[in-house]
Amino acid sequence: MKDIRPLTKYLAGLGYGSRKEVETAVRRGRVGGLEGGGKGGVAPFHGVTFDGEPLDPAPGMVIVMNKPAGYTCSRADGGSLVYELLPPRFLKRSPALSSVGRLDAPTTGLLLFTDDGQLLHRLISPRSETQKVYEAVLARPLEGHEGEAFASGTLVLRGEDKPLKPATLDVTGERTARITLTEGRYHQVRRMFAAVGNHVEALHRVRFGPLTLDGLAEGEWRLLSPAELIVLGQNPD
Repeated sequence: MKDIRPLTKYLAGLGYGSRKEVETAVRRGRVGGLEGGGKGGVAPFHGVTFDGEPLDPAPGMVIVMNKPAGYTCSRADGGSLVYELLPPRFLKRSPALSSVGRLDAPTTGLLLFTDDGQLLHRLISPRSETQKVYEAVLARPLEGHEGEAFASGTLVLRGEDKPLKPATLDVTGERTARITLTEGRYHQVRRMFAAVGNHVEALHRVRFGPLTLDGLAEGEWRLLSPAELIVLGQNPD
């Protein structure tokens, strides 16, 4: 490859360093596969490696994480941040990597990240009605009226005027339940149970749209496969 400028620009966009740092990496032999780089395939620079490893995905990357408790979905807040669980270079990508919605610090479970702005906005849009499924542990036993209240479409949270969309409650134990939502208001599950006289002691998201954790351990993450991206609704290039 005679002109490395397109490559350095691309690698800098993936977060491997500034263009100058990437140029230095090329000169020092840290970037391999240059003979066939940039030829064919959907992804540019197919076959190029960095420090002997395949390059990270091109823009349009989607990550699923099993978020641990105590981590905040922010880049700047104090304390532990979910982005600290990802490779540091991911935070240098352009377009920027963002979480798809948020889970509050005590909540655990399935959290998505993407640098695909169109997909992000489509997934969090109220019009998408993407299903999110949570498992809740409650402070007090369920009384039997909660499911009807959640499914009514008339429940109004404290401090709001607009009723919630109907939600499904499946009782799994005396103080445990699974709830399915199609919207994502601030601390919604916790506030819903507060509205019916209970308190959420632990909350875990097990599904987002068609995606589940599928055995992913707490604190771990993985890239979505091309097939999963299609199912999630990402527009192909």
